[in-house]
Formats: sequence, structure tokens, C-alpha cells
Amino acid sequence: MKLTAEQHAQFERDGYLFFPGLFQPDEVRSLTDAVPDLYARREAYNVREKGKDAVRTNFAAHMVSAPFARLARHPRMVEPVQELFDEPVYMHQFKVNGKMAFEGDVWQWHQDYGTWLNDDMMPTERAMNVAIFLDDVNAFNGPLMFIPGSHKKGVVDAKHDLTTTSYPLWTVDNDLIRQLVERAGGKNGGIVSPTGPAGSMILFHSCLVHASTSNLSPWNRVSVYLSLCAVSNHIRRHKRPEYIAHRDFTPIDCLPDDCLLKDYPVDLPWKDGMPASALQTSSVPLADMKEAA
Repeated sequence: MKLTAEQHAQFERDGYLFFPGLFQPDEVRSLTDAVPDLYARREAYNVREKGKDAVRTNFAAHMVSAPFARLARHPRMVEPVQELFDEPVYMHQFKVNGKMAFEGDVWQWHQDYGTWLNDDMMPTERAMNVAIFLDDVNAFNGPLMFIPGSHKKGVVDAKHDLTTTSYPLWTVDNDLIRQLVERAGGKNGGIVSPTGPAGSMILFHSCLVHASTSNLSPWNRVSVYLSLCAVSNHIRRHKRPEYIAHRDFTPIDCLPDDCLLKDYPVDLPWKDGMPASALQTSSVPLADMKEAA
């Protein structure tokens, strides 16, 4: 999928692009049908909401589930990022976020690159998220909120929040959020929240400040996030387990555009369980490890 000149300009200005209804219902169905089995597994890669059984986020579904493995190589999700970076990309992270009805908790204001820099030693912000809605997203079921243009500030100050939710996050304080929102237009567009039908896609810059509220509605808001990184920008530290921050920097080779509708063969290396190596971590930078070896 190629971006237009207007879309390039919009991404540079706002830090995100929204594609309502990009995937058709039968394509989305192949993914939603696979979610219950993923969420039912008692594995480390299923992070549950604080004090609840509802899954907050599922990591590495593309390593265990064929439909999600095909999505990880879908040209509609991968090619626009390759085009913006002008180089091949690899899968840094793969998440199926479950903002479940009545139980989905908040995601605090943050930049994704803040976490990737502080935890993974990713050199620059040449990485971004591509999200696809698996449910209809409306104003009531915890949609994403963006501060347009906030990516132009680069990396901003953040604190490591270990207590608010079940998942640690490098978060941005309220005073800076006020400043960024005011600069983006205040009540007139300083915060935007793309909503639309299942199958809609959002592409957004890794420095774009974003958040989402809790889901108090009776409607689920499950979304898939491909975090794609330029190969030359791969992470330099394995502080987090491999199921969270992947260590295979092989460029993604896209499947045909109909890959959600046909059973193209894909590798599922963790289908029968994660290897012990996927849980191993190190706070030592990779360059130091190689030098020591």
C-alpha cells in the first residue's frame, strides 16, 4: 500500500494517519475468531488487568497463532512504514490489547519511544505503531487519544510508573500534557480520538504522545499493534523478555494482500510453548556483551 503526497505531509504535521475500514469484515473475522484461544492461555505473554482476570495485553501472538502471523506480514500494515523510513523494518513488538467491556483499564499519557529508549536502548525514534481495530471503536469504549504534532517535540521527560496499572510504563506528567495540548489547539483540536468500524487502521509516530481512558461501556475494544522498527535502528539491550521486545532483526517479508483470507504457510515457533530463552533478560548493552565474549 502506497501513501500519497498528501498523506506524507499529514503524517509529518500530525504524527499519525487514520484509515477507516481499511480491512474488510471477513478479514477481521479471521483475527477475532483467534482471540479467545489466545486470551485463555496461562502464559507470561498474557498480561492481565490489575486485580482482574481480563487480559490487558497479549504479546507475541504472531509467534503462536497463524492468523496473527499472517497479519504481521500484511502489506497494508508493513509497506507504509517501510515507505516512511525508506528501509526494511523488523517486528520490535506485537500486541493484542484487550480493552474489555467494563474491565479495560487506562493507558496513561506516554510516548512509545520513551519506553523503547529507556528499556530497550533503541537508538532513535525510527520505529512506529500500526494499529488495527478488531472491534468497532466509539467515544465510550476507551478509544486512543492523540495530541497532534506532539511527535515534533522529540523525546520528552517521563517517569517510570510501576503502580497505576498492571503494566509498567514511562509516563508524561500532567503539566507537560497541558502544555502540549494547548500548543496543539487546546479545546479546538488539541486532543483527537480516531473512532470507526472494526478493520480501521491507525499508523502513528513513536514520539506521538497518546493515552486511552478506561472502558466502562458494555462494548469490547480489542486492537492489534504492530510495533515496526527500521532494521538499522534495532534495540541494543535485552532488559525485557523476548516476548515483549523481540530480538530477531530480520527484515519482514510481506505476504500477498489476501493473506488474511488464504492459508499461506507461516512459521509458529512458540505454538507449543515459549523457549526458556524468551524469558531471559540482561541489562548489559549488546555491544558490551559481544566485547566480553
